[in-house]
Order: sequence, then C-alpha cells, then structure tokens
Amino acid sequence: MEPAVTSYARNSNLAAYQSVSVHGGVANTDPHAMVLMLMDAATQRMAIARGCIERHETARQARLLHSCVNIIGELRGSLNLNEGGTLAQNLNDLYDYMINRLMLANARSDAACIMEVSRLMDEIRSAWVAIGPEVRKAARPALPTASSAAATPV
Repeated sequence: MEPAVTSYARNSNLAAYQSVSVHGGVANTDPHAMVLMLMDAATQRMAIARGCIERHETARQARLLHSCVNIIGELRGSLNLNEGGTLAQNLNDLYDYMINRLMLANARSDAACIMEVSRLMDEIRSAWVAIGPEVRKAARPALPTASSAAATPV
C-alpha cells in the first residue's frame, strides 16, 4: 500500500530538492561564473516575459520582469565603483537604463523594450565571457614553489 501524498507535498519536495541543487551549484561557483548565471537567468526571464505579453498573461509578465529588475539590480550592486573607474560607472549607468526600460516594458506591455534590454544583456555577457580566462587566472592562488615549500615549516 502506497502512502497518500498530496500534490502540494510532492511539489514542495520537488521544490526543496531543486533548491538544494541550485544552492549547491551556487556555493561551488566562482564569482565570474556567478555573474554569468545571473545574466543567463535575466535573459531567460525576459524571453518568457515576451511570450507572456503575446499571451496577455500580465500577472506572470509582471513577476518575471520584476525578477529581471532584481537580478540587474544585483549585478549593478556588485560593481566596485571606487576601483572600477569609468568602466564600472558606465556599466552602472547601463544597468540603471536597463532597469528603467524593463519597468517601462512592464507598464506598457512592450516587447520591444524587453528585446532592447535582452540585446544589451547579450552584449555585456559576451564581453564578460571574453574576459573570463583573465579573471580566473588573476583569481587563482599562486602555487608554492619548491624553494618556498621547503622553507615553510610544517
């Protein structure tokens, strides 16, 4: 005899497993890859929101675009404006513009605004992917040399 499990319980367990899987993947991710994950998540949500506009699913559209605004806000908040110079300031301004365009897209159900932001995100993502090897190389801790390892007491 199988135990009776409600669909709510099944869905809750599934959500819990997915959450553990996602959080486990995030915990083991380097910062560069984490930014890529955020960009991909925003791009995916924008694509789905465009479909919601076509199907007149305004509540889902609003949730998705709100999520995109939050993600882009996180990307913007991760910028180091003190040390990043002009590049960081330009990205800050671009993220601000993208957030404003997504809010306008939601208010007007305007798929063209979403497409514009999606294209901008793709450009930023491409540049981010291109610098990945440099970033990972700079972040990699230096391995001890044979002479420094011999001099270090155990």
